[in-house]
Amino acid sequence: MVTTHVLGYPRIGRRRELKFALEASWRGELDETQLARVGAELRAARWRAQRGAGLSFITAGDFSLYDPMLDHACMLGGLPGRFGLDPRRVTRGEYFMLARGSAGEPALEMTKWFDTNYHYLVPELAAGTRFDGGPEWYFDEVREALAYGGPVKPVLIGPLTFLRLSKAAQPGFDRLRLLDALAERYALILAQLEALGIEWVQIDEPVLCQDLEPAWIDAFDRAYAVLAHRCPRLLLTTYFDGVDDGIDRIVRLPVQGIHLDLVRAPSQLARWRRALPGDWVLSAGVIDGRNVWRADLRRELAVLGPVYRSLQERLWLAPSCSLVHVPVALEGEPQRDGEIHGWLAFAEEKLGELRALGTALGDGEAAARAELEAADAAQRVRRESRLVVDEAVRARVRGLDARMADRASPYEVRARKQRAQLDLGWLPTTTIGSFPQTAAVRRTRAAFRRGEIGQAQYLEAMRAEIRHAVERQEALGLDVLVHGEAERNDMAEYFGEQLRGVAITREGWVQSYGSRCVKPPIIYGDVARMAPMTVDTARYARSLTPRPMKGMLTGPVTLLQWSFVRDDQPRSETAVQLALALRDEVRDLEEAGIRIIQIDEPALREGLPLKRRIWPSYLEWAVRAFRLAAGAAADGTQIHTHMCYAEFEDILPSLAAMDADVITIETARSNLQLLDAFRSFRYPNAIGPGVYDIHSARVPSVEEMFRLIERACEVIPPARLWINPDCGLKTRGWPETEQALQNMVEAARRMRRRLEPSAEPGASGRDAGGLRRSEHSL
Repeated sequence: MVTTHVLGYPRIGRRRELKFALEASWRGELDETQLARVGAELRAARWRAQRGAGLSFITAGDFSLYDPMLDHACMLGGLPGRFGLDPRRVTRGEYFMLARGSAGEPALEMTKWFDTNYHYLVPELAAGTRFDGGPEWYFDEVREALAYGGPVKPVLIGPLTFLRLSKAAQPGFDRLRLLDALAERYALILAQLEALGIEWVQIDEPVLCQDLEPAWIDAFDRAYAVLAHRCPRLLLTTYFDGVDDGIDRIVRLPVQGIHLDLVRAPSQLARWRRALPGDWVLSAGVIDGRNVWRADLRRELAVLGPVYRSLQERLWLAPSCSLVHVPVALEGEPQRDGEIHGWLAFAEEKLGELRALGTALGDGEAAARAELEAADAAQRVRRESRLVVDEAVRARVRGLDARMADRASPYEVRARKQRAQLDLGWLPTTTIGSFPQTAAVRRTRAAFRRGEIGQAQYLEAMRAEIRHAVERQEALGLDVLVHGEAERNDMAEYFGEQLRGVAITREGWVQSYGSRCVKPPIIYGDVARMAPMTVDTARYARSLTPRPMKGMLTGPVTLLQWSFVRDDQPRSETAVQLALALRDEVRDLEEAGIRIIQIDEPALREGLPLKRRIWPSYLEWAVRAFRLAAGAAADGTQIHTHMCYAEFEDILPSLAAMDADVITIETARSNLQLLDAFRSFRYPNAIGPGVYDIHSARVPSVEEMFRLIERACEVIPPARLWINPDCGLKTRGWPETEQALQNMVEAARRMRRRLEPSAEPGASGRDAGGLRRSEHSL
């Protein structure tokens, strides 16, 4: 039989059971024992699905109550000293404090896992970091899996990936100084797994798909030489791209197999077939773990057949990466677009595809005839479907003029017009877009979707929420307001519902971080706007206040990255279609009197390929898509964009090339470290570094935010500086939100008073808080 396995499996549950259990525990409604029971039930369900699909292993160690990187930091004992925790005795409460922060300490920094929309918590390492071990949670799960029955394959994030994705808590500290101690701890973990009777361990090293410096390549030899003593067999696991460099070094590592992502990088198979040591297994990642389309099983068999004939039992089959990036199961999804439903495969269906491929290879295609014929039919129907092609959209793309991606005037000219029109002084305060979405708001939306209330009742309920958000912002003294986004379920899903060529699932949830789940749209065809999407709401919100009101859009690259995207045309072409739909929305917002329009692009950095040589081509079309969406705006209309929870230092020229009038970025969790990059790169337009972290319930003080603003003023000229939170506020409660914003506004006012001698007021002589300069001393 052909060995089949998965690298990881969704952990949230079919109905987001983990999310609801976590949030209940944080509210004090579920104790630790009850939370542990929910975790055990979810793990059993995952193993039941894998066993039911006939997989050769069940995968363990990939479940987490919040984040696997945080789990590894706890297991290794390498916790930040600033929390004052005893790593050997970390409790679940302290674990969640690391993830969510406390009254005295901000949470661990959060950023994206490679080029996905999954956020991981960044371990903090320093010269004094020790890896003396931690709680037994990981081994408890492995024992639980062994008790479940059958071969178990535990998963570990490899030592080099853990080290590289961590951050140095001290400037200039070389994390590789910790390698030897870290490798020794990993060796002890592997020895413990061997003592439990584990035969194979999956050790994830996706950093091998990145461009590594020589010192990091050398580090693999050092670390794995330590791991080789008395441990189970190791499957070195790579994904999200190909392993192009250093193959001659990798094949000398003391491991017994390698996993390759043959969806993202199919061309690497030929090189690895030549280089593969005679006693290694090759795990072929041929089922797409990042997307939801059914596999073309015939095509995969054509590729795998010669490999199987050569390697026989040394060929393993798997998805390209962990299935945590796709929804759990198609069961229960509506079939209103019957054709589209038949094109899809979620995690559970992908297990079936693995089984079909393994059967066809091991027992012959006749043994899997029904599965192969069903896959053939799905591919044929999708290719021939009229739902996919929209000739009007394609004609519009063909007719594009390169000048459409340019604003009429350069930033300096636009900025003067905007200052005169908006009458904003220095350090204007604003928020990123969303305000708390209470249980009442979610119930109202759900009732409307179920048909329990009508359009008029729903509209009035949403308008009441908008009025409340506007009133609170005015009372807090914010300068530029937002409508609060009460009507929006998610910043990608909301727009996907209103675009042709896009489908929305009922239960297609995917974990973004912790208890936060999203339901990515499915882009299956050419994309077009069916009608204005945000104009009526923005116009209503604007009617409630004399202060500037932002129109809020999700940018084309973010809509692309946060959706399951069609795989039958280049992503760059789909991005252009999305950009044109948003361009129409920008024009309509402007005609409705909205003079500030925010086009959020938090996923632009996230989409950056793992290989630097591909960066220029990606950044060229990604920036062009944003500029095409924004290019319809007149000089007097101020275009904002927002980016969060990613590392932007290495693409600052591309951020500048987007030519947004204002960019707001996440910086609070990293204590504004991102701003250090602006010391050497002079960002030409206005910038709003986030001054408090919205992913934590912690409310920072006025003094804390003032210090961050003070630091920002040292890097960014105050005339080009905005004050705002890190991100949207939909996941927070109103009391903490109002307190944090009140502190933020007060911190901004204190800085304006300090800057008074050189302050440059707006056209009316008022500063950004609505005060005349003579009133600053009151």
